[in-house]
Amino acid sequence: MKKIVGIISGEPNSINSEIIAKTWKRKEKFGQLNFFIIGNFNLLKKQFKSMGYNFNLKKIDGIKNQNFKKNLLIYDVPLNFKKPFMVSTKYKKQYIKESFKLALRLLERKKIIGLINCAINKKDFFSEKNFSGITEFLAKKKGMLGSECMLIYNKALSVSPITTHIKLKSVSKNISIKKIVLKTLSINNFFKYRFRFKPKIGILGLNPHNDEFRMDSEEKKIIIPAINSLRKKRVSVHGPISPDTAFLEYKKKGFDVLIGMYHDQVLSPFKALFKFDAINVTVGLPFLRISPDHGVGLEIIKKNKSNPQSLINCLNFFKKVNVKT
Repeated sequence: MKKIVGIISGEPNSINSEIIAKTWKRKEKFGQLNFFIIGNFNLLKKQFKSMGYNFNLKKIDGIKNQNFKKNLLIYDVPLNFKKPFMVSTKYKKQYIKESFKLALRLLERKKIIGLINCAINKKDFFSEKNFSGITEFLAKKKGMLGSECMLIYNKALSVSPITTHIKLKSVSKNISIKKIVLKTLSINNFFKYRFRFKPKIGILGLNPHNDEFRMDSEEKKIIIPAINSLRKKRVSVHGPISPDTAFLEYKKKGFDVLIGMYHDQVLSPFKALFKFDAINVTVGLPFLRISPDHGVGLEIIKKNKSNPQSLINCLNFFKKVNVKT
């Protein structure tokens, strides 16, 4: 099977098309890895033209016998729009859902080895509040809700939050022994299968200084029992680590992954260290789904200020990992 990756173009009112264009200009760097775009052909054509990008585009309805290096292939998804960077929420919501449905069909038929989705405006897409993010949305679609988790990957250090896009006041009631164990096992298995090594994992406490391990603390009631359970399963896990020093010591202690209890506990220090040099991997699914680690960039649309490095990292990731399912 050829290494072919599908890239969902994502939020129409965003920097996504500019990042795709900048990445396509570097296509020779990806060697034997091939990719195509899942999105609306006319929308992307107009967006590229408005930014001064003039390269060969081709509308497709299948990927068999396509020349992936000659043309930027766009697997067309219907979309109703008038202005290319001002698509209404009413239309783009269904457009993004249809894009994911198409990608999942291609994955099920083994036409592609994995999926990359460009940034999505979560406020619009998840307005129904059924899901807190794409990670949970895809897990629900595949009937695997519970073991899925967000892994922000960098070759030096990766991080993962047990809870994702929820309010800080809701974190404590949304962590459990079972949830920590399931998500940590998914991460451990991911590294063992995709990278062929057993990761060293650090688990952070929830409270400042781990609340000094008071009897009624989340550390004592939830996190420590979860760590003990994982050790019985022969996972190389350590903690709970005090959150204020975890990122100071990761190199010294040789951690491959740090797992936190909430989103900004691990994402904020991680981004301070690595900036755009990271990708977002959904772990715990039967296929590889990754996305660039940046938002829709509303304030810099058409200003040529977008950085394509994270999307480039996503494609390079597929070159080096075990992609067999």
